[in-house]
Amino acid sequence: MLQKMIDAGVHLGHRKSKGHPKMKPYLFGIRQNVQIINVEKTLAKMQEAAAFLKEVAGRNGTILFVSTKMPAKPFTKEFAQRLSIPYVSERWLGGTLTNFPVISKRLEYFLSQEAQKAKGELEKYTKKEQLMIDRELEDLEKKMGGLKTLKQLPNALIMVDIEEHSTALREAIRMGVPTVAITDTNTDPTLVNFPIPANDKSGKSVRFILDYLAAAIEEGKSEFIKS
Repeated sequence: MLQKMIDAGVHLGHRKSKGHPKMKPYLFGIRQNVQIINVEKTLAKMQEAAAFLKEVAGRNGTILFVSTKMPAKPFTKEFAQRLSIPYVSERWLGGTLTNFPVISKRLEYFLSQEAQKAKGELEKYTKKEQLMIDRELEDLEKKMGGLKTLKQLPNALIMVDIEEHSTALREAIRMGVPTVAITDTNTDPTLVNFPIPANDKSGKSVRFILDYLAAAIEEGKSEFIKS
C-alpha cells in the first residue's frame, strides 16, 4: 500500500516556503526544497476517514462531495455518481449549508420545472417563454445539478482542496458538519475533522485517495442494504 501511494505521488507536497506550520507533524522531510509527506501517517489518516465515512454510509447518512478545481474536477461527477451522492463540481453556492432552507426551496423549484418539461407541460407557454425557461434550467443544472438529491444538511462533507473551498469549509464548521479533506502541505489540517495529508495537485494522488474512500462508502452502503 505504501509503495502504491508513493507511486501515485501522494507524498509530494509544496515548496518549503509555502508550507503551513501545522502540517509539520505529517512531514517526512525536505528534498530539493520540496516538503515530503510521511505516507505512513497519510495511510493512518485515510483509514480514520474511511472508517468514519463507512459509518455514515452504513446508517444511510448523506455525504456531500465538493471538488471544483483541477485535478479532481474531471472525475468529480464520476466519483459522486458511482456512490449516488450529491456533489458540487462547479462554483460553491454561498449558503448551501448555512442557508439550506433557501437552497432547498430553489432545488424544489428546479426539480418541479424539470418535471413539467419532461411531461410536456411547458408547451402551453410561448416559444420565447419556453426558450427563457430552457435557459434558466441550463443555468440551474450547471449551478445545482449535482445537488438534486440533497434533501437535508449532509452528515459529512468531502473536499479535495480546502484552500480552494474555504467558504464550504467555513460553512461546514459553522453548521457542525463533519469534514473529510485532502490537506496538502500549504493548508491547516486542524480545520478539518478528518484531514488526509497528501498531494492535492496530482490527479493520480487524488484518485488513489478517492478510490480508497469510495470503497469504504460502498461497503457502508452495502451493510445498510443488508440490515
